[in-house]
Amino acid sequence: MQTLHVELGDRRYPIFIGSDLNPQSLLEPYIKGKQVMIVTNTTVAPLYLDHYVTAIEALGKTIATCILPDGEKYKNIEHLNLIFDALLEVGFNRDATVLALGGGVIGDMAGFASACFQRGVYFVQVPTTLLSQVDSSVGGKTGINHPLGKNMIGAFQQPQVVLADMAQLSTLPDRELSAGLAEVIKYALLGDLDFLVWLEENMDGLVGRDSELLAEAVYRSCAHKARIVANDEKEQGERALLNLGHTFGHAIESYLGYGVWLHGEAVATGMVMAADLSQRMGWISAEDLERTKKIIQRAHLPVKCPAIPLDEFLAYMAHDKKVLNGQLRLVLLKSLGQAVITREFDVELMKQAILANQEKA
Repeated sequence: MQTLHVELGDRRYPIFIGSDLNPQSLLEPYIKGKQVMIVTNTTVAPLYLDHYVTAIEALGKTIATCILPDGEKYKNIEHLNLIFDALLEVGFNRDATVLALGGGVIGDMAGFASACFQRGVYFVQVPTTLLSQVDSSVGGKTGINHPLGKNMIGAFQQPQVVLADMAQLSTLPDRELSAGLAEVIKYALLGDLDFLVWLEENMDGLVGRDSELLAEAVYRSCAHKARIVANDEKEQGERALLNLGHTFGHAIESYLGYGVWLHGEAVATGMVMAADLSQRMGWISAEDLERTKKIIQRAHLPVKCPAIPLDEFLAYMAHDKKVLNGQLRLVLLKSLGQAVITREFDVELMKQAILANQEKA
């Protein structure tokens, strides 16, 4: 097992990364109070819920569960209310801990519920997908979607602890594994050329679910995110770099309908669009763009999205959280391994990059 820490002063918390982790011993110091609400979904519950109930009951805690339907399309206020209903029906109070057992949707919703319930209760993350292990479980961003934009309603709510168990990835569908690899690739492209080389050398093993390689990828990804979050918790500057590909990707998700494409699939194509625009601006070479596409394709991810009318694509981008004072900011590549946040881009070149990376209608 490897351990990282997100350094946030007195809110410092660990990320445990390994295979077949022992939740009873690892969670004991971090579950405050006697009440634990486990939030999970209909896919994860049959696989792992009993294991965590048994482990936490052994700590002498009172446990209740909330099982939500599985899918991005349920990441909304209606299903968020089901968590509040569950907490209120069992009479939990401000001494409760909300434990998220699932992927990014469950983590975001459970975290947001924990931030709101009685104005804030404790929160624990047990991410069960690669994407949530390397990205959404770390850093405290929580929230729900709105028809006009993804993750537009939420709160910053840091967990007490994160448990990333590689053994749980054995039950992950291939498509979900690839979606997680999109976020892994993101960390390499935005800030670590050596990591990109490592991914190029080991992508076949990652796709083949080599547990040691997956643990290394999770560790290196989380180390990048932990450092950035410690420097910029509320995304006032550097943390926006973590949105490489996301402004384009969120537009794809919003247009297609949440859940039609997985988040990682949309981000993958979004990163290609960002790299394409960077190349058109003369920042990276044509060879760098092809290298970006190749590593994404090797992860079994799309490099083109379905045809989307340009005016609608741009309208969704205008709702992005990185719009500041009416101006869209993009995360682009100065070079492979060096991303920047900028307003200084040619809108016509951006349109060309969007259209070049769509399937023909």
